[in-house]
Amino acid sequence: MIVGIDIDDTITDTYEVMMAYASEYTVDVLNKEPIMRDISNCDNHFYMRNLNEWNEGEDLKFLDEYYEKIISNVKPKTLSLKYLNKIHEEGNKIILITARWETDKFDVKKITTNWIKENNIPYDKLIINAENKLIAAKSEKLDVFIDDSFQNCKMVSSAGIKTFIMDTRVNKGLKDDKIERIYSWPHLYMKLKKLENYN
Repeated sequence: MIVGIDIDDTITDTYEVMMAYASEYTVDVLNKEPIMRDISNCDNHFYMRNLNEWNEGEDLKFLDEYYEKIISNVKPKTLSLKYLNKIHEEGNKIILITARWETDKFDVKKITTNWIKENNIPYDKLIINAENKLIAAKSEKLDVFIDDSFQNCKMVSSAGIKTFIMDTRVNKGLKDDKIERIYSWPHLYMKLKKLENYN
């Protein structure tokens, strides 16, 4: 089976890291008190401005300043490594598909590749800057796709690819009959094992 997996907030704890830096940015740069609004039905990753009640453009300045720190300091989610290894060892191909974008400030591919090696993430291929994950899913002939972005999941599931959404605070309120919600890596593994074409 060919499994396509997103990195940020699917394998990693990116939300927690980003929120810590967002708080620092709000206090140190914007000189404001941090506000943490509850957003549970956001269908894209650019929720930082709404979540923190920043003015237009402040989210872009935040990413310009903190993007490298965020992707360098994320940690794997609890038990993600255990179950990624089981999935891979049991003969399934893992394609990591991330929307991390290149910047002229630093080498995103190098940081991501080093992070993968340092954390012993098993994979067969890495696709970076996948703005349209449906294109990547089709070109890699994915059997299964896993992401935390509702937008990406909706796009890929529309092509008939079995799709799971990793539950997060941001996507909790979003539903689609073609997308199955998972709450942890053990939960995902259990669901994958039940699929007919699981190796």
